[in-house]
Amino acid sequence: MTVQISTSPPHCFHLCFCASSAVLPGITSVRVCTITLTNISATSPSLFQAQPNPDFNTSARVLQKLHVPNVMSQSVPNRPVDYYTCAFRKSKMEKFLGSENHDTYFTNTQRHRVVYEILARTVYGKRKRAEVGVARLLSEGVFTAAYPLHEGPFEAADHEVSPEVLNPRQVLFQYWARWTKWYKYQPLDHIREYFGEKIAIYFAWLGFYTTWLVPAALVGTFVFISGIISMGSNTPAKEICNSGGRYLMCPLCETCSPWNLSDICPMAKVGYLFDHPGTVFFSVFMSFWAVTFLEYWKRKNATLAHHWDCMDFQEVEERPRPEFAAMAPAMEHNPVTGVKEPYFPEKARISRMLTGSMVIVIMLCVVMIFLVTVIIYRSIVSVMMFETANISSSMVNLALILLMGQVYTALAEQLTKWEMHRTQTQYEDAFTFKVFVFQFVNFYSSPFYVAFFKGRFVGYPGHYGTLFGMRNEDCGPGGCLIELAEQLFVIMVGKQLINNVQEFVIPKLKAWKQKKSMASVKKSQESHDPRRWEKDYELIECEGLFEEYLEIVLQFGFITIFVAAFPLAPLFALLNNWAEVRLDAHKFVCEYRRPVAERAQNIGVWFIILEALSHLSVIVNAFLIAFTSDFLPRLLYQYRYNQELHGYVNFTLAYSPPGYNLTSHTVCRYKAFRDENGNYTLVYWELLAVRLSFIIAFEHVVFFVLRVIDWMVPDVPESLEIKVKRERYLAKQALADNQEALLVSRGQLPVQVSCHGDVHTFNPPHAHCNQVCLEPQGSAHLLQAVQLFISHHHPHLLNFHFRITQP
Repeated sequence: MTVQISTSPPHCFHLCFCASSAVLPGITSVRVCTITLTNISATSPSLFQAQPNPDFNTSARVLQKLHVPNVMSQSVPNRPVDYYTCAFRKSKMEKFLGSENHDTYFTNTQRHRVVYEILARTVYGKRKRAEVGVARLLSEGVFTAAYPLHEGPFEAADHEVSPEVLNPRQVLFQYWARWTKWYKYQPLDHIREYFGEKIAIYFAWLGFYTTWLVPAALVGTFVFISGIISMGSNTPAKEICNSGGRYLMCPLCETCSPWNLSDICPMAKVGYLFDHPGTVFFSVFMSFWAVTFLEYWKRKNATLAHHWDCMDFQEVEERPRPEFAAMAPAMEHNPVTGVKEPYFPEKARISRMLTGSMVIVIMLCVVMIFLVTVIIYRSIVSVMMFETANISSSMVNLALILLMGQVYTALAEQLTKWEMHRTQTQYEDAFTFKVFVFQFVNFYSSPFYVAFFKGRFVGYPGHYGTLFGMRNEDCGPGGCLIELAEQLFVIMVGKQLINNVQEFVIPKLKAWKQKKSMASVKKSQESHDPRRWEKDYELIECEGLFEEYLEIVLQFGFITIFVAAFPLAPLFALLNNWAEVRLDAHKFVCEYRRPVAERAQNIGVWFIILEALSHLSVIVNAFLIAFTSDFLPRLLYQYRYNQELHGYVNFTLAYSPPGYNLTSHTVCRYKAFRDENGNYTLVYWELLAVRLSFIIAFEHVVFFVLRVIDWMVPDVPESLEIKVKRERYLAKQALADNQEALLVSRGQLPVQVSCHGDVHTFNPPHAHCNQVCLEPQGSAHLLQAVQLFISHHHPHLLNFHFRITQP
């Protein structure tokens, strides 16, 4: 006898059971009886009923409410069906949907993970020598490659084919990886089904971040344009341009000559674009933007993690890394699961981590040495070609940054392997932290120097500070803020351009080299149509997601930490990311071998780094506005002297000391709040008090609002919390003899049963309903209720067994 559950109508179960004459004496033909069972007191949808796929795009919901056509939407064929799910148990396998078909029950990506786990754990030599796993064989050159196969070619046939018959790789190419789809929503469910949750979460985060860049880019562009419009009303720039020879400035270097302030008229006008009241507003806006973006990403991440069944992956389900299992010296019981697992002593790991941290410190010192080298280079070049010194030094700095980044990444990978982290998540978090700390200092040390140190230790005429016998650097004629904007533009935009060129050109060069090596092998073999593994071998090995994450997180730092000096940073980031999504999609679909699918619950330690950067940006922008920008000196002058800023330029300039005048035979001016003897004036101390007060007020107000935003936006949507609880409740019903089934079996819940059009409402006596004879298969709730009905109305069927199968 077979009991089959269907799912329509949604609140009823249709159970079809068949009996032949061999088991039913007196009946010579097959008879089909349909029983409709309804629990009167509490109905619930079937655990096997397909659920509507969640809508991940807020813009789609907004446009739908406004009845505006959504050009970003697209209908992607063969979207995976969403079901209520629960953790797999082999002992309950028959209760899972599709378990009767062993060939299709597990997806290809799940099978890839199983095969890789076996290959990575298999001992082929002596365990003490770490002769374990396919990774070791690959590193020793025994095998040249190991990879899952793509599911066919990515290009469809020349003739027109129905979208439903495209293979998964072709669907991703047609609806995601093509450049013509740059404005369309990403098919995240298809990405997850083909590449696994880890890669899908990366693309979901990248798309979410790119979407949130749109308002930041619009506001930043508006602030920049407002600076252009108001440039003509900039009184200090007008005074500089009209000063003629009124302000003779002191030489900027030992061999330089005095110069007139009017010479920097163009720089004064351009500098206003990066230093006007709008940039202060934009700094506050970007602080709020960063925290709000992270709060709403947490909500979307929770929705994705539940939809892709990995909410409890890191805490409960994640297994030890195969490399860790192969190298671990002992086996211990897992305190959570009670299962024996490979074990590495925590004290030994901490000792190794401390040793690795010393290597990090040494490498950071190397970075600082390179920074000093760039400063000396700039000082030397400025003597020969003053106008191009900043640009050339920025280019040299970028080259050193990229070179050091490559060296340290390779070193950090070896250190992290040596530390023996148990799970893949712990391994990647440790590796990510090491590299990011280094890259943070590597990329941001030069902008920090320009913003907060350059020009602070110059001294004054006759008493200049020196470094290695050379005069300390002073800010250029246009001020340090415009130099900072130049640094940010060269480093940020230059790095993006170099990365995009590398991502476009290098894979093609590697693929060409791979095909060339395969061509020589094919000549020596019999000619035949290339098989799938041969075609995939011509592709290049997938390099993972670390470099992709690192590039975007560093970009996030540039658009938040130094946004007061470069309001166009979000716009450049948006343009870069639009190209980045399609470049990465094309690489994974067309140019990479298929990677082993990995599970992930979130973006890992990268989120902690993003939170740290968003909070650091508040502090840095407060100091940038207070000490590097002219915003507060102008504000103080407007409040105390002149609302229109007339005479502001003279207010900011000091006279050279008499001793210096005797040496140089001329009186010159320099930018500082000092008296004729070089001592700080009262205005300097007043301005210092204003600056410190501004920093304290700015930080407290912004951080308070950030906490309010954090409190107002829950990490998990309320609808998702209800859905999670509902799913767990239904999972218990399907996999265990839960309380409701027990109540039905004991007659505490009335049951309505119909058979051949006859409806029976049954309230069994309490004393005789807890004795039921069932094979422990199928849904206890349904089968016990049917058993109760049959025992009273069809007792001749009691000797037959019931079990659940899927439609």
